[in-house]
Parts: sequence; C-alpha cells; structure tokens
Amino acid sequence: MTPLAWAALVVVYIVWGSTYLAIGIGIETIPPMLSGSMRFLLAALLLASFLAIRHGPGVLRVSPRRLGSAVLVGVLLLTGGNGMVAVAEQHISTGLAALLVASMPLWLVIFGTGVGDRPPRATLVGVITGFAGVALLSVLPGDGGASGSVLGVAVILFATFSWALGSFLAGRLPMPANSFTTSVYEMAAGGLALLAVGFGRGETLDVGQISGRSWFALAYLVVFGSLLAFTSYAWLLGNAPMSIVGTYAYVNPVVAVLLGALILNEKVTWETLLGGLIIVFGVGIVVTTESRRRHAVPEPVPEPVPKEDDARPAEDVALESP
Repeated sequence: MTPLAWAALVVVYIVWGSTYLAIGIGIETIPPMLSGSMRFLLAALLLASFLAIRHGPGVLRVSPRRLGSAVLVGVLLLTGGNGMVAVAEQHISTGLAALLVASMPLWLVIFGTGVGDRPPRATLVGVITGFAGVALLSVLPGDGGASGSVLGVAVILFATFSWALGSFLAGRLPMPANSFTTSVYEMAAGGLALLAVGFGRGETLDVGQISGRSWFALAYLVVFGSLLAFTSYAWLLGNAPMSIVGTYAYVNPVVAVLLGALILNEKVTWETLLGGLIIVFGVGIVVTTESRRRHAVPEPVPEPVPKEDDARPAEDVALESP
C-alpha cells in the first residue's frame, strides 16, 4: 500500500477505537440519545454543505427509492447500532463495549446463511468461537469496573445485531451511487430517529449543565469520528485491499480498552481480556476464511452500469463504525 493508504488506515485504527471513550465522556452530562442525535445531525449538515459546495446541490439529489433505503440503513446503523452503544455505556465500561462490538461480523455470517449462503466449516468454527467469547463476557459478575451489568451487555448485543443488519442490507438495497451522499442521508435519518427516541424516553437537554469535556467529546465525535475517520475509511475501500482494511475490527477494541484504562481508570480484568481475545480470534477466523473464499471465486463478467433504480454493488458501500 502507499504511504497515504497507511496513514488513512492509522486514522481508522486510532480514531474509531477512541470513539468509545469519547461517547463515554459525552454521555457524562449529555443524555445518550440526544448526544448521538446532535453528533449525526451536525455531521450530516457539514458533509452535505461540503458536497454541495464542491460538486453542486445536484449531488444530493436521489430517487425516493434510494432515499428510503438510505433512511432504513441509517436508522439501523446509527439509531439501533451507535445509539444503543451510548445507552449501554451508561452501564458497562467503554472497553467492554468495544470488545462486544467486535463480534459484529459474526452476525453477518448468520444473516448470509439465512439467505442461502452456506459458509465453510472454518467460518462456522469462527462464529462459534466468537460467540463463546461473547458468552464469557456476558456472564462476568458486575463489579462496577470492566464487567458492568447484564442490562448493558444485552443492550450492546442488540446494538451489534442492528449494526450488522444495517450493514447486511446496505449491500442489497438500492442506495445512492455516491457513498458520501449516502452517508449524509444515513446520518440525517439516524440523527432524527435518535432525537425522536430520546424525547420518547424522557431525555431532556439542559445546555447549562453540559460540562466542557462533554462538549469537547461531542466535537471530537463530529469532526474526527463522523467526518475524518469515515472519509478515510470510504477512501480506503477503493484504494487498499479489503483484507487489510478489515483489520480495524481487531485494532479498535485494543485502542478502546487502553484508552478506557488510562483516561477513565476503567478496571480491566484478566477475564475481560480473555473474553475479548476469544472474540477477536473467532472474528479473525471468519474474516480470513471469507476473504480467501471470495478470492477463490472467479471474476464475474462485467455488467452494464446500473440504472438509477438498480441496487448499488456491495463493494461501493462505505459504512461508519461506532
């Protein structure tokens, strides 16, 4: 890879790994749903403005069918996925949240099996191994430190399910051809849904009570988490091997655990580390096996450029991590 590609990968490694810490700091004085809503609505506005200035307002024009797909995926990814991560971090540590989120690729294998994609035996071994790690982390006793609570674990598992479902559907629904335009509508839809859910669950925003560090965390999530890291990831998808880009799934939990321990003084037990290692090992088996299987499939005959109502190819989908 080129030096620029490695630099972009380092951004994804560090920034996405640090978003768990930033979410944890942000929700100290900002309700989780409203915090996520502010983050994604502001990021959507900034990205839409940039695209309109750079390419003209027409870049944001999409068909109702594609808009509906982007809205659905955005709600699954950012409301059910990212929003629930923020809720879970009220009950469990940022490091444990990142370790559990690392299990997300395991759900993708299950969804693929549900539509007739029969995975090889090694992939199934990886799925079973990964969920064994999830089970270990789920039964750790709550001690107010790294292990957290049953409620927090349940919420984070729902978040991984929702994120995986959104990722799965994104490659199978007709999405806007421009991945950045897609991101604008996904973030706008996710932000609006988070706002509705937040008010629905009784969250209120008292600006005077928001601490300076929570404001800083929110700004960090908008600029670095939702714009810089996403842009780097979207660029990497077209300029670096997917087998290398996918390694962020292994690095992000390590970054999150280290930052949580160093900055928030979160307790990290050997049980937590063991469970996280089992999850990462299982995910590694799945990613490696599936990557080899894809490379073993003969290259398909090129198809005509899809029309407006055709589904966007899966490789054009750029998705944001929590």
